[in-house]
Amino acid sequence: MKAAAGKNGSERSCVVTRAVKAPDDLIRFVAGPDGVLVPDLRRKLPGRGVWASLSRKAVAEAIRRKAFERSLKTKVAVPPDLPELIDALMLRDAQQALAMANKAGLVTAGFAKVEALIGSGRCLAVIAASDGAEDGKRKIGQAVRRAGAARESEGLKARALPVVAIFTAADLELALGRAHVIHAALAPGPAAEGVLSRWRRLVRYRTDDTAASDQNEPEVTTEPAGPNAE
Repeated sequence: MKAAAGKNGSERSCVVTRAVKAPDDLIRFVAGPDGVLVPDLRRKLPGRGVWASLSRKAVAEAIRRKAFERSLKTKVAVPPDLPELIDALMLRDAQQALAMANKAGLVTAGFAKVEALIGSGRCLAVIAASDGAEDGKRKIGQAVRRAGAARESEGLKARALPVVAIFTAADLELALGRAHVIHAALAPGPAAEGVLSRWRRLVRYRTDDTAASDQNEPEVTTEPAGPNAE
């Protein structure tokens, strides 16, 4: 795969569109030892790589065109459910990052505690179970808006506060090691930034690489449901 120099290092071209992008805007794939195509999400696996845009649609199109096989110039088996596999791997990666943030003491759980952290001005992001009650989601949104209004009343600029909704309640329980988690919040810290980085990548993948930049992030951000959502 042809590389081009970029200000942040080598850039790569999408196997489908041929658009040249930074590695963070792409997904790398390699042929595994068993001849099966493997998504290399962390870009560390050995071997010749092929790249596709960070987009479920692009991956599906690459499968349809047999672009992976042609680019790798070798016989490789491409799983027909590759788009869903990537989604699941990225979700698991985000879940593991959330568990690490929790171990670092950066996660607060429970509606009242989350609401208090939002009001304190020290909340980096809110996490809401995707299968939680609509009333709870509405109340979280109200808490975010109240915090913004309070900042404005003090002459401060209202800060966009993302609401991460890629996890089910079961996902949150597993990551945080506690039962009945519907709402949580992230305090600032490197581990919390790791959660948001993985969340943004998954959202971009699910929305075909069209997510807004951080500067234009909406106050309450929702994501399309994963492949196994009802």
